[in-house]
Amino acid sequence: MSKKIQVLHFGFLLVATLMFSCQKEAVEPVESEDNTPYVLEVPANFPQPAATPDNPLTKAGVELGRRLFYEPLLSSTMTVSCASCHHQDRAFSDGMVLSNLGISGKALDRHSPVLFNLAWANNGLFWDGGSKNLESQAFGPLTHEDEMGIYFPEMVDRLMAKSSYVGLFKEAFGENPTAAGVVKALAQFQRTIISANSKYDRYKRGDRQVTFSDKELLGMQLVQAKCAGCHSSELFTDNQYHNNGIDADFSDDSKDWVYKGRYRISYDIKDLGAYKTPSLRNIMVSAPYMHDGRFSTIDEVLNHYRSGVKNTIYTDQLLFQDKRSAGIPLSDKEVEAVKAFLTSLTDEKLLSEAKYADPT
Repeated sequence: MSKKIQVLHFGFLLVATLMFSCQKEAVEPVESEDNTPYVLEVPANFPQPAATPDNPLTKAGVELGRRLFYEPLLSSTMTVSCASCHHQDRAFSDGMVLSNLGISGKALDRHSPVLFNLAWANNGLFWDGGSKNLESQAFGPLTHEDEMGIYFPEMVDRLMAKSSYVGLFKEAFGENPTAAGVVKALAQFQRTIISANSKYDRYKRGDRQVTFSDKELLGMQLVQAKCAGCHSSELFTDNQYHNNGIDADFSDDSKDWVYKGRYRISYDIKDLGAYKTPSLRNIMVSAPYMHDGRFSTIDEVLNHYRSGVKNTIYTDQLLFQDKRSAGIPLSDKEVEAVKAFLTSLTDEKLLSEAKYADPT
C-alpha cells in the first residue's frame, strides 16, 4: 500500500475501533477474561524475543489466533484464510511465485513470506518494512482488495453470530469480537510459531546423536564467513534491509512504488531496491525465493550471488567479496557444501507440529 492509502487505512481502523468501543454497552454482558499466560519457550541458542507489553501472550489469545488464522470467515467471500497463502508444510509460505489465491484471483505484487520466529521480528514487517508490528501488519491482507478484502463491521457480525467465537473472545480479551481483537489474537498465535529444532539446532545444543558431515561443516563455515553479514545470529537474519543486486533499474513508479523496495517507506535514497533479509532457516522447503519469487531453486539463488549480482551504487557493500566484480566467490564444491548446510536448517517438527495446525 502507498503511504496515502496506509494513512486512510489506519484512519478507518481508528474510527472502526472507536465505533466498536462505543457499542460495548449494547452487547451482552461480558464474562471474566482468562489471562493465563502463555510462556514462550525461548530456545537456548536464541536471543530474547522482542517485548510486546501491549499484547501479552495468553493461552486463550494464542488459541483464538490459531483458529482465526485458518478461518475463511475473515475474507469477504468466506473462501480465503491466512493459511491460504501460508502453509505449515512449507514453513508457512505457499510455494507460489506470486499468489493469486486471494478473493480477486489476481496475482499479488510480492511473494508470500515464511512465518516463523516472528517473536524476534523487531524491525518492521512486509518485504519493505511497511508495518511496524504483527498487529498492524494483519490489517494489510485482511483489507486488501486482492487478498481477503473484508469490511470490519461485516467480519465482526460474522464472528458474533458464532457462539464459539464469542466465548473465545471473552476468554482471551474479556469482550465480544472486535477487529482489534482479531489482529491481536492473530499476532499472538504467530509469535508462538518457533523454528528451532533443526539438525543444526540439535548439533549446536550438543545432542550426541547428531553429527555433521565434513560437507555440512564446510558449508556452515562458508555461510558464517560469506553470508553472515545479512544472515546473522541463530535467527539467520539481521532483520535489516539490503539491496542484493538483483535489479539495476528502479525507475518504475507504478503500483505505489512497489518496485522501489524499502525506499517506498523510508524515502532514503540508500534504500532503493532494498528488501528485508529472509531467514535461511527452512529455506530448502520454502521455494521460490526473493521478494518477487523470481528464483525457483536454491541453485539459482547461489548462482546469482556467485555471478549475477548487479553492480549499482545501491548494491550493498557486503556483496563486494569478489575482487573482480560484485558477488560472492564460491567454487562448485563450496556450493554443494553450502546446500548441505542449508538442508540442516530444515525444522521437520515445525512443518508438522499439531499446535500450529488447523484445529478443525
